[in-house]
Amino acid sequence: MSLVKRFAKDTAIYGIAAVLPKLVNVLLVRLHTGILKPAAYSDNTQFYIYATYFNVLLTLGMETAFFRFFTKYKDNTKVAQTAFTTILINSLLFLSIFLLFADSISRFLEINKTYYLILISILILDTLVVIPYAYLRVTHRPLRFAFYRIFNISVYAILNVLLLWGVPKMIASGFLSANRWVSLYGTHPKVIYIFIANLIASFLTFVLFLPVLRHFSLGLDKNLLKKMLHYSIPIMIAGLAYATNENLDKLLIGRLLDKETMGIYAAVYKIGVLMSLYVTAFRLGAEPFFFSQHKKANAKQQYAHILLWFTILGAVFMVSIMTFLDVIARLLIGQAVYLKALQIVPIILTAYLLFGIYNNLSVWYKLTDRTRYAMYLSILGALITIVFNVLFIPKIGYMASAWATLAAYGSMSLLSFVLGRKYYKVPYESIKIVFYVASSALTGFVIFKYFNDNYPVKLVLLFMYILMVWFIERRQLQQIFKK
Repeated sequence: MSLVKRFAKDTAIYGIAAVLPKLVNVLLVRLHTGILKPAAYSDNTQFYIYATYFNVLLTLGMETAFFRFFTKYKDNTKVAQTAFTTILINSLLFLSIFLLFADSISRFLEINKTYYLILISILILDTLVVIPYAYLRVTHRPLRFAFYRIFNISVYAILNVLLLWGVPKMIASGFLSANRWVSLYGTHPKVIYIFIANLIASFLTFVLFLPVLRHFSLGLDKNLLKKMLHYSIPIMIAGLAYATNENLDKLLIGRLLDKETMGIYAAVYKIGVLMSLYVTAFRLGAEPFFFSQHKKANAKQQYAHILLWFTILGAVFMVSIMTFLDVIARLLIGQAVYLKALQIVPIILTAYLLFGIYNNLSVWYKLTDRTRYAMYLSILGALITIVFNVLFIPKIGYMASAWATLAAYGSMSLLSFVLGRKYYKVPYESIKIVFYVASSALTGFVIFKYFNDNYPVKLVLLFMYILMVWFIERRQLQQIFKK
């Protein structure tokens, strides 16, 4: 249990660093939906969809390759040097091309030219600190890692509140000169201030990283680079496919329906993302842990144990969210025009729980250097996402996108489990895992469909679910608490 406890400690610290930014973004939804109409909110969504895709292209999957080779090779300095230099060269090429053809690319993407230039600036600044961030993780400096992450999101959040809420209030109260500020502030769509806040936060974080960056000398080891790219390119392609699973639905809703519906769906989707906060926290702690433990005799038993408890805690978390969904929706979104899409939430929560399971199962292809399977599995998910959305959005609207997400992540998890049994068999308690996923999804659905306005019944169902978990897992829980 000591390994699990150490893993839990690291996950808690990395979890704060990873979850807090995502949580702040979810909390900012209330500010954004209160100020932006659904069509304008869709512009914000589109901006960050493109940011996701380009971020994957810029980093080349090198972050995961860095973890793998840093623990595998004795010359850690050469690994860090090669990874950082590769990303730097790729960033400079990207910057040159996307500035040279800025007009054509921005028109093709159907994005405002000013937004486009801000987007490119943010991407370059964020990409250059990817390997330094990874270095802090792999050398077990979680507190420093957390500080940089928290600093970044704090600046972003403060500027969002200041630019979207504070400045208009100060103009209205006469604290700021109306003539001067209205001419400067009021002539731009308000959504641009979200992007400006992000740009400033990224720039200040980059400046904060300068002392760390000085330790990364430039240089490429060609043989090492070939091996790292052979490992990382499939992960990059998998990342593009994952970006498709996460984001293409919103773009297609905007194209096949309208921007207002896209904005409504994207805002409510943020509630479902609460489960991804849990998944992200776990992944940041799990990835270095999996690589560091794989040579130990009981590694597979540890992996199995961790997946089971990931699923159990995720299931309880999902039922808890569904119990308090009406309160969460009012707090996070507020505007009634957005709340009509709440029926997607139980589907998205289940999908993200399955995606978290898929992340755990991925240990088999990462430790056996078969990362091409990450590409195959993610492409499968992307194809399911594309087919479901294109065929069914015109028929059943945004519900098609929610079901597509569930189908994609469910298929990826199942196939990864089957392949993992062939190449790196871990003794997962698969029956229990399926039971907890199914039971939490069913309980959440019953709460939403039949008892959404009946708090006594909802609380009883939540309590009964937790009691059931305790009854099934009481022996392991007693052992954990004793230690």
